[in-house]
Amino acid sequence: MKIYDELVWRGLIKDISSPDLKEKLNNGGMTFYIGTDPTGDSLHIGHFSSFLISKRLKDAGHNPILLVGGGTGLIGDPKPDTERPMITKEEVNHNFECLKKQAQDIFGFEVVNNYDWYKDVNFIDFLRDYGKYFNVNYMLNKDIVKRRLDLGITYTEFSYMIMQAMDFYWLHENKDVTLQVAGQDQWGNITAGIELIRKKTGQEAYCFTMPLLTKSDGTKFGKTNGKAIWLDAKKTSPYEMYQFFINSEDDKVIDYLKFLTFLSKEEIEELEEKNRTQPHKREAHQALAREVITFIHGEDAYQEALNISQMLFSGRIQNLTLDQVKTCFNGVPSIELDEDMQILNALVKVGAASSNREARQFVTGGSVLVNGEKITDVKHVISKANAFGNEVTVIRRGKKNYYVINHK
Repeated sequence: MKIYDELVWRGLIKDISSPDLKEKLNNGGMTFYIGTDPTGDSLHIGHFSSFLISKRLKDAGHNPILLVGGGTGLIGDPKPDTERPMITKEEVNHNFECLKKQAQDIFGFEVVNNYDWYKDVNFIDFLRDYGKYFNVNYMLNKDIVKRRLDLGITYTEFSYMIMQAMDFYWLHENKDVTLQVAGQDQWGNITAGIELIRKKTGQEAYCFTMPLLTKSDGTKFGKTNGKAIWLDAKKTSPYEMYQFFINSEDDKVIDYLKFLTFLSKEEIEELEEKNRTQPHKREAHQALAREVITFIHGEDAYQEALNISQMLFSGRIQNLTLDQVKTCFNGVPSIELDEDMQILNALVKVGAASSNREARQFVTGGSVLVNGEKITDVKHVISKANAFGNEVTVIRRGKKNYYVINHK
């Protein structure tokens, strides 16, 4: 299967600027770019689903450039419903350096910063050399601008389209870029760049957009309860990433495999059949977690995440390290203790039981584990000396209810 047909099969092409692009993609040899603004100090899984297409095109004989917009990040791409808050130059530069290193570590491609060509453009030159090529009616007709007109849009936000078009033009002239790839919400900005290149040089450039990967409810993939799934292991551990993928929606997991992995058509179709006939085995989910985590963090990180998950599932958490415990149980109900406490009182205090009487029933009934050990003695004492690293005690009530005691 040639690259264009593979991208279509994977659902990775939404719109193309020209029917000629199919043959050009299949023939290889194009230099293309895909970009993001440094609004944070880490990429998240939504970026990964977009940036991963760079490797697909690289493997098909094309030359990728990743743009991290230190210039456009100072302005902010218009959001559909509100003005994006501005961030300081220092924060943008810090974020750029973080994202540059992350992108190079994961993908290994050239990374450029559009601040390098914006910093010397003065306002008069901006209007004469670029603004004159943009018809306001043309800009107003772009979807993102039309959606903001009723709410109001500042001139700064309105100018973002011109800046992104300038990126395409600069890369075309200085890096021989003839193709831009982006999410479907960037169509207006990309086609503006094609028009600018055509008007200033008389040459043809191309673009295609990718559908935004979403969950069943339409929300962006990679965010859960408002929390992004970051590629930085310090922000989202491989274990947390594993849990995110292993709990993906059954009706979306095949889409995620197509977008986020390099598994072949035959492999994915086999997993699709298993997901349909034996969903309880979650083989598609396991493959998704394995492929993504291994690509981003390596085989060792994936194996550690898998081992932690298996220990938690079995309830045998005794061999977890303190750092693993903190990662696994981040966000579960917790309290702080500065002294030893009897198990019944601790269960009530942490919220695992509503009263000492109920706590006693849980303990004598064998449904309470402390640091992985079943406790049936109502006189058992929760103590700092027996905690993970003398810092954390983990209580499990029943099969899935976890609680944490942090010892001072």
